[in-house]
Amino acid sequence: MSRTTAKPDQPTPDTVPSGRPGRPRLPRRGVPARATPATSPAQPGRTHGGADVVTVDAFYERGRERLGLRLHTGGGGLTHVIEEPVLYRCGLALSGFYDFFAFRRIQLIGFAEHAYLEAMPEPRRIAALQRLFQAGIPCVIFSGGLPAFAEISELADRLNVPVFLTAMTTLRFTSQATLLLEHLSAPRRKVHGTMIEVAGLGVLIEGPAGIGKSETALGLIKRGHALVADDLTELRRDADGVVHGAAVAVTRHYMEIRGIGIIYIPALFGVAAVRGEKALDLVITLLPQKEGEHDLDRSGEQNLTRELLGVRIPQLIIPVAPGRDLVNIAETAAMEYKLKLSGHVAHRDLDEQIKRHHAESGG
Repeated sequence: MSRTTAKPDQPTPDTVPSGRPGRPRLPRRGVPARATPATSPAQPGRTHGGADVVTVDAFYERGRERLGLRLHTGGGGLTHVIEEPVLYRCGLALSGFYDFFAFRRIQLIGFAEHAYLEAMPEPRRIAALQRLFQAGIPCVIFSGGLPAFAEISELADRLNVPVFLTAMTTLRFTSQATLLLEHLSAPRRKVHGTMIEVAGLGVLIEGPAGIGKSETALGLIKRGHALVADDLTELRRDADGVVHGAAVAVTRHYMEIRGIGIIYIPALFGVAAVRGEKALDLVITLLPQKEGEHDLDRSGEQNLTRELLGVRIPQLIIPVAPGRDLVNIAETAAMEYKLKLSGHVAHRDLDEQIKRHHAESGG
């Protein structure tokens, strides 16, 4: 078979390649013949596979200050979903090569792409930009303080493709935007529990209502540890499979203590007593004594785990009974877990010591 016949069909005015051989071609956004728009408005909090759906609007709002983004035109397309939250340098597409074109990604125009477009005769440049804007892309970003071409405004407004400008260099913008997109698209969930940083570890304290989660956390804060979130903790899993915990924005740094009410931790204990986000290392589950007895571990041999966002987190179950010092127990549990990470396991050392004792005594 010749090279010509084996090559995928070139894009037609109404279709673009899906990016994988053998898959059906997808209609372009903005084609008049379509009966429905290519992208429906995104619903807040919508998820796909446990991960948040990232819209152009969400990316813009979070990146406006961090990335220096400025909306130039095409505001009607802010509800478009960024199906693949990655940046794509669209130089090949601007040259007319659309085989395996990553149209689901944010299209980035840097110095090379801008110089290439600028060198084109105006009619050819308009045609290249129109083809790009008709390809179903979520948005276009000009980096490095580069100006948008005059014909961009009409195309963006007509085809509902947002165009952004940023003064950041292409290299720095790519790095920062990739981190932001990773954060926005990370799998998330909320769990009822109070999260504390204890001896450098992220510890989630969970249990039934009224068992003393917040009171235990308050005692730990008074001992010099730091609050991450009280009562409701938002978890996210990053690209490395690490689960991070943080407070929801509206309750950040606040706690509710029965009999006292709402307290603001930085005002009482200083800014060093709070953390914004922390990797989750350990889950401590508080259970009433009668419910926790069957899970009671007297030696430390049990290796319980709690699955959160598909990641197994080490778990300790602490029975709660009148008179037990939960603050001391929780602090000791975190410090003991930290020792285990360094290779010191108390029950194994004791087991070896008992064996040596019996061997020496002839027992």
